[in-house]
Amino acid sequence: MSSNSASFIGEIPHHYDQGLGPNIFVDYADRLTGLCGSLETGRVLELAAGTGIVSRKLRNALNPSVSLTVSDLNPPMLEIAKAKFSGSENVEFVQANAMELPFEDNSFDLIVCQFGVMFFPDKTASYREAARVLKPGGRYVFNVWSDMFENPFSETAHKAAMTFFPENPPGFYKVPFHYGDPDVVHADLAAAGWGTVTHETIRLNKPIADLEKFATALVYGNPLIDEIRARGGVDPDAVVAEMLSALRSRFEASDMVMPLSATQFECRNKG
Repeated sequence: MSSNSASFIGEIPHHYDQGLGPNIFVDYADRLTGLCGSLETGRVLELAAGTGIVSRKLRNALNPSVSLTVSDLNPPMLEIAKAKFSGSENVEFVQANAMELPFEDNSFDLIVCQFGVMFFPDKTASYREAARVLKPGGRYVFNVWSDMFENPFSETAHKAAMTFFPENPPGFYKVPFHYGDPDVVHADLAAAGWGTVTHETIRLNKPIADLEKFATALVYGNPLIDEIRARGGVDPDAVVAEMLSALRSRFEASDMVMPLSATQFECRNKG
């Protein structure tokens, strides 16, 4: 896995938020937030928060007295997240590496992470860190994408990019979809010392919102754009055009409704 696979910087955050968010993130954000809204007091930490898609929903769902700490490795993502909040809201933004969290032991009552753990180079270490900063009895809720074949938009995007670089295809789309086996996730959590862990795989049929914007974001809204530019010789807009054509071909028979699949985990810290 490339060390650059989690580098969401430059123009990426805008396209991620506006093009990917409405299509692949918001529905799962609602479900993840649904596990968290019952907390009436305490502190909540969000890991790999990105542009604040879950953060905004969390703040709306939580009791105003509950403090929310929103963290991400990439400051440009956090800047977009910050713009979704007023200065009077009970929220703090922190740049943080999920494998070396800058928080004291037993600091939080709840930890939330949407589609972030797949990017952590050492997942077991990240789970140990989450357990360390979580209070005994606290919860860690997160989700991961199922395999690529269960999320055909990702297969389509991967193959569209491959057509331009058949000898050295960009590998970004293999990263978010490599951790889809719940048994593997359970094993990593057990190795990190977690006790009670449950999961639910959630499958959706999602109408594509603004096909052109979605195609653009599948190129410009993640580190694929950096891989394209690093290889050189190809106009990224040509990749967008191919992406748009491929999406139309893949989903026109279903009226531009695409299957999505992800697994949601709820973990209880035994302390």
